[in-house]
Amino acid sequence: MAGMRALLRHCPLLLPQDRHGTAYEGFVTAQGRNFHIRILLPVDLQLKNARIECSWRLKKILHGYRHILKQRLHSCPDLVSFMVELKTVLEIALKNTQDLHIPRPPEYYSCLVRDLEILGWNRVAYVDTGLTTVKLKAEDSCGRQHLITLKLNAKYPTEPPDCLVDFPVPFAVSWMPQNSLIDIYNQFLAALESLKEFWDALDEIDGKTWVLEPENPTRSATTRRIAIGNNVSVNVEVDPRHPNMLPECYFLGADHEVNPLRTKLNNNMHLWDPEISLLQNLRELLGIDFPSRAVLEKSDFAKDCGICYAYRLDGSAPDHVCDDPRCGQPFHQACLYEWLQGLPTSRQSLNVIFGECPYCNK
Repeated sequence: MAGMRALLRHCPLLLPQDRHGTAYEGFVTAQGRNFHIRILLPVDLQLKNARIECSWRLKKILHGYRHILKQRLHSCPDLVSFMVELKTVLEIALKNTQDLHIPRPPEYYSCLVRDLEILGWNRVAYVDTGLTTVKLKAEDSCGRQHLITLKLNAKYPTEPPDCLVDFPVPFAVSWMPQNSLIDIYNQFLAALESLKEFWDALDEIDGKTWVLEPENPTRSATTRRIAIGNNVSVNVEVDPRHPNMLPECYFLGADHEVNPLRTKLNNNMHLWDPEISLLQNLRELLGIDFPSRAVLEKSDFAKDCGICYAYRLDGSAPDHVCDDPRCGQPFHQACLYEWLQGLPTSRQSLNVIFGECPYCNK
């Protein structure tokens, strides 16, 4: 209920279309203009698997910001947070669209070219033909490559550019009219170093384990679903500001497989050592060795859904497993939900549905 009130406060024209909270339709407002939008959530209400439908006008305005919105869908904890970020991105997009039609004075171009020369052209990855969008590249102390996209308005340098980065945390620029691109670049470098330990922890996981999701993680992604065994995995949510602390862990698999892991984690939480890596801590607390990329293939863990016979469905891997030890067949939650809804023997309590396994009938 509190979430619905917050949503109404930020987006009063966006209303739920069903009692499950999986469909919303209405309008998002920015700069006094209303844009039609429809948001469809999966039954588990996970934003990362949401589908967004909108008017052609809104789609055209947000065309250059699709990767940013996709990142926000993966990292925002709830629909309210995403809508707030969507409105912010829409405000920026509308402002930049309007700025394209504002003639820039000669001082704008001379100032921008001077700033780029001072910064160094070797740090420039891209400049558009209108000199309104600039992408700068940087390398952190571990050799990782990063980009920052600057959208400049006609009042630059009086007003700062809008900065778009692939970060798991907000990036706010401190700006004065006398500042230049070199000041933004230095703040960008400082932010990269502040996230070094976070990326170190996730790079070790990506390099030494089989990550089932996300398939191609961005630098802003804070979660990893790590394979433990056949149809058993753990989803970890790492705090980018405190990457060496115990992450939020959620086990996926049959109860007889994951219950012992949950017990070990709960019993050994006090042994977590922030002085060693996140992956090594997980190994010691759970008392396991994660399957090695050098020995096993991803296909050993990536089992197809027993209903749709595909591994990925709208970007999601199977995340529900039959609890019977003799079966253990994985399913996509959406497939399983639809299957069970069609069975006359199934029963539902609130948003949980109970029924027989499509494979073993248990």
